[in-house]
Amino acid sequence: MLREAIYHRPKNNYAYAYDEETLHILLQTKKNDVEKVSLIYGDPYDWQDEKWNYKSSEMIKSGSTMEYDFWFATVKPEFRRMRYGFHCSDDKESIIYTERGYFEEVPADTAYYFCFPYLNKADVFTPPSWVKDTVWYQIFPERFGNGDPSINPEGTLEWGSTDPTPTNFFGGDFQGVIDHLDHLVELGITGIYFTPIFKAYSNHKYDTIDYMEIDPQFGDKETFRRLVKESHKRGIRVMLDAVFNHSGYYFPPFQDVLKNQENSTYKDWFHIWDYPVTPEPKPNYDTFAFVGSMPKLNTDNPVVKDYLLKVARYWIEDFDIDGWRLDVANEVDHAFWREFRSVVKDAKPDAYILGEIWHDSMPWLQGDQFDAVMNYPFTNGAIDYFGKNEMSAENFASSITNVLHMYPKHVNEVAFNLLDSHDTPRILTLANGNLDRVKLLYLFQLSFIGSPCIYYGDEIGMAGGQDPGCRACMEWDETNQNRDLFEFVKGLIELRKLEPVFGNHADFRMVEANNDQNYIVYEKFHADKTLIFILNNSMDPIQVNLGQYGPCNEWKLEDMSSIQKQSVSDLSTINVSPLGFRIFEQ
Repeated sequence: MLREAIYHRPKNNYAYAYDEETLHILLQTKKNDVEKVSLIYGDPYDWQDEKWNYKSSEMIKSGSTMEYDFWFATVKPEFRRMRYGFHCSDDKESIIYTERGYFEEVPADTAYYFCFPYLNKADVFTPPSWVKDTVWYQIFPERFGNGDPSINPEGTLEWGSTDPTPTNFFGGDFQGVIDHLDHLVELGITGIYFTPIFKAYSNHKYDTIDYMEIDPQFGDKETFRRLVKESHKRGIRVMLDAVFNHSGYYFPPFQDVLKNQENSTYKDWFHIWDYPVTPEPKPNYDTFAFVGSMPKLNTDNPVVKDYLLKVARYWIEDFDIDGWRLDVANEVDHAFWREFRSVVKDAKPDAYILGEIWHDSMPWLQGDQFDAVMNYPFTNGAIDYFGKNEMSAENFASSITNVLHMYPKHVNEVAFNLLDSHDTPRILTLANGNLDRVKLLYLFQLSFIGSPCIYYGDEIGMAGGQDPGCRACMEWDETNQNRDLFEFVKGLIELRKLEPVFGNHADFRMVEANNDQNYIVYEKFHADKTLIFILNNSMDPIQVNLGQYGPCNEWKLEDMSSIQKQSVSDLSTINVSPLGFRIFEQ
């Protein structure tokens, strides 16, 4: 065994409390190096005849990447505390792995072992339970629907009359969203994520002028309050976008700094290098990227912190929103986010806190800051494999297995799984216009672990390149919509609601990744049922041998609105059409 590859640490995604009485333990080993792993565990104070009373439980191999195997165990320690180690073996040797290294025999001294000191209820990470069953729909308000032309900003263009640009306006507003809520209900949506709605100069609104005011082009506060109420009536939650990393150029405190320079009472609201403050040609203060019109806020300043925390509480308490998506969340200090969580959860205990972070986010997901992050590692793998066909089946399976082992299980269950957004090209464009690839993307996303999000218009086949191309006006003329794609996505969402194993109430495991024929096989399973998915990512028909599973019923999806189950006894040669899929129930 390659001992250097055996890895565990008693925290984060390797050892955590899943609920008030259950611990999850994870071990990493070199791929195909260890044949069996057992967890050795017991209470550190449980001794008899001067010997430690410990138990042994075989761990399951929960997944493999290109480099590693992961071994998983669920334990319910009788007295909420535990010392533990790992018994690893292959056909040549057997070793005991502990915090102090490797041993040939089980150490007698409990001090040698990894320690989970006590399972404190207050330390259990508890994300909002409703998110687990939510299907999100992202709306860019300026481009979804123009329901009240009387509040159009100056220079508003006719809806969809030209391509989107970084500066043009089409008059999208809250009334336009209200008018089309039934479209979301028909699709099966249960959560709306709005990009920023607060007063701002741009069409994207990420350059906030006033965090306490609605942008007048969207309507007033009463219209927004009505939008939230109408959404809630339909079983749809509402999440807003908070841009607390930076403000806009016309944010009054920043304007005061530009006017009064070092004499401004707001100079410590920002990270200013020297005076005079000059946005052009290159800002001499911290900004989002190097954008002079987006000065970075100093969240270490108590006055700034107090202002932003009041914003967080206000929109929950006065308008009953259900969550905050946090823009550029990784560039704001952890201390601020800890206070933010305290304020938000005090205002609404089951509010969802979602951070925009594109990389490994474990430091923000330990129960004291965010409930989840936007799952871009999932996005990148799915798009590169199904959408662009630029990743091998084995690399894709490896990337997804890695995603599932990056965080604790209850974090994965509420991860925000998107395929595209206002920041990326649309999936139909990424898939080079191939609708079958888009359908495979949706099938994988909606049968995966986590909380999926659909970007407005994708469900009817809208295309568009990088920003601003991905921000076109929603197409409301049904003759220009792809209704077949809409019905397909609608059917998948319905399956997610009706079948817990298809949805977010089962475990996920990659079973096979075939590079030669370019297909993957994965399963969703719990104690009573297993679903086996075969997805053919090639342009050729394939044959797959699934004989290891024995008799199964195949799901025949009739127009994606109902399931016909057909018994299949011979699984030795399963045929799958090009860019097609088959689903079996065991």
